[in-house]
Amino acid sequence: IFSTVPVDRSSRSDLWPKDVGILALEVYFPSQYVEQVELEKYDGVEAGKYTQGLGQRQMGFCSAHEDINSLCLTVVQRLVERSHLSWDSIGRLEVGTETIIDKSKAVKTVLMQLFQDSGNTDVEGIDTTNACYGGTASLFNAADWVESSSWDGRYALVVCGDIAVYATGNARPTGGAGAVAMLVGPNAPLALERGLRGTHMENAYDFYKPDLASEYPVVDGKLSIQCYFRALDQCYAVYRKKIQSQWQKEGITKPFTMEDFQFIIFHTPFCKLVQKSVGRLLLNDFLAAPKPDTESGIYKGLQSFRGKKLEDTYSDKDVEKAFQKASLEIFNQKTKPSLLLSSRNGNMYTPSVYGCLASLLAQCSAQQLAGSRIGAFSYGSGLAASLFSLRVSQDVAPGSPLDKLVSSFSDLQTRLDSRKCVLPEEFAQIMKLREDTHHLGAYYKMAQQSAASTVLMPVPHWGCKSARKEMAWLSDTLDPCFSCQKSHSSLQDQALTLNVLERLT
Repeated sequence: IFSTVPVDRSSRSDLWPKDVGILALEVYFPSQYVEQVELEKYDGVEAGKYTQGLGQRQMGFCSAHEDINSLCLTVVQRLVERSHLSWDSIGRLEVGTETIIDKSKAVKTVLMQLFQDSGNTDVEGIDTTNACYGGTASLFNAADWVESSSWDGRYALVVCGDIAVYATGNARPTGGAGAVAMLVGPNAPLALERGLRGTHMENAYDFYKPDLASEYPVVDGKLSIQCYFRALDQCYAVYRKKIQSQWQKEGITKPFTMEDFQFIIFHTPFCKLVQKSVGRLLLNDFLAAPKPDTESGIYKGLQSFRGKKLEDTYSDKDVEKAFQKASLEIFNQKTKPSLLLSSRNGNMYTPSVYGCLASLLAQCSAQQLAGSRIGAFSYGSGLAASLFSLRVSQDVAPGSPLDKLVSSFSDLQTRLDSRKCVLPEEFAQIMKLREDTHHLGAYYKMAQQSAASTVLMPVPHWGCKSARKEMAWLSDTLDPCFSCQKSHSSLQDQALTLNVLERLT
């Protein structure tokens, strides 16, 4: 007979390595974008629908020659090189993605080519998939591995990457693309707070991809927002219960509220939803408070909402507007700094909440972050969601892990500014090309002399050495690929490009 009593291991902190969490972080996003204000004009919608209604400024997007493998290869190599790591120092590599280009072969196995020269094949972990939640599941798995009896003292590497594209219509402006890699281990400047995860899972069809021949999802926008808010409510309730239980053991009897998060980051389908979510958390605090002061302070004027039930407010615009207004200062202080990448690159799916973390590191100094608790809400349709927290190190000395981590994002704004702006017409053409070539296998474009059309030809597989050998019959110029240039941002630009104009003429 198995015991049904949970085992309390929280009091035995000596059983785990100390401060397991994020040691280093790297982000990759496409080198091209479209302005949302120009997209509004091109789509013929009212001015402000995408920029004010969704809260989006720009949207990064991939060319037809870029895929999930290239995104993840790039971000992993950048992290390892910038962190001056050896490939044999990594003992676990886990990938979270919903961008599937092979129904059997994991992205993680593609990434193993980066380990080839080191001879390190003893690397645990594999891909994890559930909409935008896979990256968080991978992070939890990595931290759990470090804290387990299976840990061999090496680092874990977590990769989340996706290409978010939608069919022409209202959802297309909520796209984006990118990848984030995180180095996980002990003594981290961003430590996962042990025992403080609030998770909610249920069966829902708010967003799903049943057509394997298409990149585009099936989306019920209204239901998806309702599911997001319901998951946020449930996760916050579980998180509060767990942290208050910890506090009681320490002699602290006060209730947990949003004020106990110095910063709050969210999975960000679009920025306006995040602003509403901050108001949603304030609504939770308001309804949970025994005697909220509605005459002054943050709850002033909210007395008429006192009798509301959370489950009855998902579509209540009066509640939404009132609590969004009441929480505006909280949003500006605790969350808005994290939306730099989301507003300028769009929804990256699994890396979204970690792109927000990168933005927070880019927008705040080590001194501003030191000792803070960062609340993080991760959501994946279908659905799976968790609210967890990171505790930031107090050490802000020059050269400290926190100082190095924050400094690594000092160029994020510059990187965003240096991208190429593409007109909506060209963006639409590239999306059409992606649609036409999706799941056709790797290919390159053959330019005909008339330049009136292109011919798509198959490429055997990734990698210049094998491709050069297998395609030697072409005897044309092969540009260097990632094996030579150590860059993987696009098949067209950094991987395999063939000029066969002479042979065609």
